[in-house]
Amino acid sequence: MIPVRRLNHAVLYVRDVDRSVAFYREAFGFEVVEQVPGRAAFLRAAGSGNHHDLGLFAVGPTAPSPPPGSVGLYHLAWQVDTIEDLAGAAATLRQLGALAGASDHGTSKSLYGVDPDDNEFEIMYLVPRSDWDAYEGRAPVMPLDLDRELARYGSRGER
Repeated sequence: MIPVRRLNHAVLYVRDVDRSVAFYREAFGFEVVEQVPGRAAFLRAAGSGNHHDLGLFAVGPTAPSPPPGSVGLYHLAWQVDTIEDLAGAAATLRQLGALAGASDHGTSKSLYGVDPDDNEFEIMYLVPRSDWDAYEGRAPVMPLDLDRELARYGSRGER
């Protein structure tokens, strides 16, 4: 058994590293830790203790995308601290034309987005453990009513 504690960082292949850096900086506010223009970049999230949270490596403008349903990475998930942060993420992703979906998983509330290379990512708010109830050990996919969740978990409704 390998005693893993958490995922430290992810690395993605992208067609245009500079375009992807611009997207992740605008969408997430990531800072560039190191960059080899046109070839690679390492980015860190605000407040992160990691050297980098995301690495990007350019593979060229004609690199093919994997066909849908092929083996490989499905998505990355980034957690936000508050339901208001999730609502703000929805607005940012809409503005960037990158919002691909939203789901209520019972224990978490999630948004799904895509970067310029159609790499999917999730932004999720983990509900308080005391509210997991019937969802403990389950991962349903239900429609997300963000307004209802803001009323329940927002600064005025948070328990």
